[in-house]
Amino acid sequence: MGLNNFSEIATFVTVVKAGSFTVAAEQVGLTRSAVGKSIVRLEQRLKVRLLNRTSRSLSLTDDGKAFFDRCLQILEDLEETEDAMAQRSAAPHGRLRISVPFALGHRHLLPVLAAYLEAWPAVDVNVSFSDRYVDLIEDGIDIALRIGGPRADTSLIARTVAHERLMICAAPAYLQRRGIPRSIADLRQHECLFFSGAGRPTPWAFKVDGADSLVSGAGRLHMNSAQAIQDMAVAGIGIANLPTYLIEDDLRSGRLRPLLRTVEREGDPIRVLYPARQHLSPKVRLFIDLLAARWSPRAPWEIDLP
Repeated sequence: MGLNNFSEIATFVTVVKAGSFTVAAEQVGLTRSAVGKSIVRLEQRLKVRLLNRTSRSLSLTDDGKAFFDRCLQILEDLEETEDAMAQRSAAPHGRLRISVPFALGHRHLLPVLAAYLEAWPAVDVNVSFSDRYVDLIEDGIDIALRIGGPRADTSLIARTVAHERLMICAAPAYLQRRGIPRSIADLRQHECLFFSGAGRPTPWAFKVDGADSLVSGAGRLHMNSAQAIQDMAVAGIGIANLPTYLIEDDLRSGRLRPLLRTVEREGDPIRVLYPARQHLSPKVRLFIDLLAARWSPRAPWEIDLP
């Protein structure tokens, strides 16, 4: 489609909306005769009659109605694209509200936040550290970081920016006292430190020779804080199954030793959630892009162990 053809389409839409060649001519800055000739050329090229003309009124033919609806959609799409590009080129400003899990946020989001604030001084950031699954729409949250599979919520868009990696571990003092477990079955004879959610311990899930295996109930201490479990594991109280984003320093220093490496499982995806909107604001888009760049393809908590 040439530019002249597009001009004729825009003129046609203006005429239909105005309901008059004269009014349309004033709106597009042409003479009434030029507007009329533009419509005639369009009809000749399409080989259909678009408008029923009388001395007092204009009306769309059936072909004209179908063509008008399609043209209107095209023009709206173009306007939306132009708005989106304007949004992309605009500098971010205003307040960005973020919800993040407590441990992940404290250990690994703060460096990203520091870089973001330095790059975009016109943005204020309000961060809520909580393991609670907040309602982004109701609570006015722009971005939430969540660990695990997505919930069925069509009002949100999810983008995976990293993966959690879980590792069974214990302090050398505990292993010296109780021995080293050599299999998943051995864990049932040890003090295991389970995360407690909704009043009950969350089982540890593994894949062993392609089959699912669960460990639950072995251990007297259950807590609803991953950081508290980490502290107790380092103190030699029991065996833990924790994400490496929490314990990488303990593994590097030897305060915790990895166990049962052959049955490790990749943890859940770490996703950025944000409300589905027609246009993503620059402050949101640029934060997500920065986070993905910092955490992909290799997350900062990934470590190489012998």
